[in-house]
Amino acid sequence: MIERYLVEQCAPTLASLKLGSMFCLTVPPGENLMEDVSRQNAILSEKGMALTVLRLRGSRATVYLYRHSQLAAELARSEVTSFLSKCGYMEFSVEAALDYLRIRFETTESIPHEIGVFLGYPLGDVVGFIANRGRNSKRTGYWQVYCDEGEAEVKFARYRKCHEVYARLWRAGRSISQLAVGA
Repeated sequence: MIERYLVEQCAPTLASLKLGSMFCLTVPPGENLMEDVSRQNAILSEKGMALTVLRLRGSRATVYLYRHSQLAAELARSEVTSFLSKCGYMEFSVEAALDYLRIRFETTESIPHEIGVFLGYPLGDVVGFIANRGRNSKRTGYWQVYCDEGEAEVKFARYRKCHEVYARLWRAGRSISQLAVGA
């Protein structure tokens, strides 16, 4: 069930172009999401990635794929820890930050805006999104851009190409294990 979402929504993370990706899905009756996540983690962990459920409400789930080493490096940056501290985070190991992110997902109806940090968006754009309440961006693509339009456009083009290539390869029979690039 999850493989299609990984290819369609997470190709840049699978390709090691992006720190993390997130997607929402409806869990079909009779499917066991946690077993599916565990099965995928057995494959992805060999490539330095992990899949985790951030929120499960009824049959709707929000799932996050991330590269452990890249997320750890992002969480070690002083400007990121300063920003996340203002959002209520007190510990910055990958596990502790993800535990608190899950709490934030469970205690809000919307998506916590600091998710941009976990998805590898530039911190200036995450802060700009919050300060502008999602309006007045210079450009919109994979995220709303408030700072460096040129750098964002290069990444957007790279991500679009990656999505195209991965979709084609998956349709041709490549597995997630074959598509996932090691750390």
